[in-house]
Amino acid sequence: MLFERAKKIFPGGVNSPARALKHLPAPLVAQGAEGPYLYTDRGRLVDYCLAFGAVILGHGHPRVREAVEAQLRRGWIYALLTEQEVEFAERIRRHVPSVEKMRIVNTGTEATMNAVRLARGYTKRDVIIKFDGNFHGSHDYVLVKAGSGAATWGVPTSAGIPQDVVKLTVVVPYNDVEAFYKAVREVGERLAAVIVEPIAGNYGLIIPDRDFIKALREETERVGALLIFDEIITGFRVGLGGAQEHFGVRPDLTTLGKVIGGGFPIGVFGGRGDVMDLVAPSGPVYNAGTFNAHPVSVAAGLATLRELETGQPYKTANEAAEKIAKAVEDVAGRAGFDVVVKQIASMFQLYFKKGHVKTPQDVRESNERLYLKLHELAIKHGVYLTPSQYEVNFTSAAHTGDVVEETIAALERAFTELKSQIG
Repeated sequence: MLFERAKKIFPGGVNSPARALKHLPAPLVAQGAEGPYLYTDRGRLVDYCLAFGAVILGHGHPRVREAVEAQLRRGWIYALLTEQEVEFAERIRRHVPSVEKMRIVNTGTEATMNAVRLARGYTKRDVIIKFDGNFHGSHDYVLVKAGSGAATWGVPTSAGIPQDVVKLTVVVPYNDVEAFYKAVREVGERLAAVIVEPIAGNYGLIIPDRDFIKALREETERVGALLIFDEIITGFRVGLGGAQEHFGVRPDLTTLGKVIGGGFPIGVFGGRGDVMDLVAPSGPVYNAGTFNAHPVSVAAGLATLRELETGQPYKTANEAAEKIAKAVEDVAGRAGFDVVVKQIASMFQLYFKKGHVKTPQDVRESNERLYLKLHELAIKHGVYLTPSQYEVNFTSAAHTGDVVEETIAALERAFTELKSQIG
């Protein structure tokens, strides 16, 4: 069995924890992907995980494939400046005007790590504020969780992170304006930056109040700290201008990833020109990488942006997410379950609970056991939902009307079977 072989050479048998699927006997094994479908050892599945949001055009989109193949014929690594990376960056800046200058790196983790370093270098301060339930990659300063109280000095989420490191990170309840104000007062003149997911996509889907996002901008400006929008998920996913366009708030720094790589590894951190000019070789804040602005990733990303600029991918994907969200609430209700579905653009998530979902605590109150059982049954009926209630489901330009109808029928069977199993 492949998983038995994998466990002998990979920790837990996988190369990223989210792939483990511990509620199942073994993780799914990918055999291929095309359009809205994954082909796995358990058959063809309609894919709503979509590489945790990295795929927006559908798997194996022909324009992306053509761009990658053309790049491979020209060569796949130079460690030199290329014309296409300049065009790629110009397109990003056109749609996200807060990103006046940028550095193209390889992952979202690299992007947020460098954004935090840059904010500290610019302000000459050392403390950052992050929010409960927001994930900004797996580097030490942001891999911390909240404790009790309005603002808690960091507690490591991972072994191996020195306590002295995370003492420089303050964790605040998400979507809580008063707790944020209190934290800013506590930190005082040491506050270098506030980093936030403007739409939270790593603790399920939480769409914050506009007043919360507005307060982040006003308060950071007041105290001379930088505001960092982590749009690794939402950038070019909720629209060409991302969440910052949706809320009408201009951050000082932005991080991007996932969608802009067209399914290939990429990350970007960028923002105000005066801040970005501190990045080496222009300034003293160091970043370097042999694979930065990798030609294949840039080619795939450029092809993706060109397709998104037509508007049609957004129309199809957004309509699919909206229709599925409404159908899930209806199907679940008829099966006798209390289910709340949150949806924005091509992102959605369902929670087995009553009431609102506006904070991570609301997500924690959802019945995770039921979600995981539904996930298992959905696979049986041909649908791959995101494998945790703390993740988000996504749609793509390949999730056309017939695929949506196929999905709704499969989920209705899954909910019916779930009801029969729990009595």
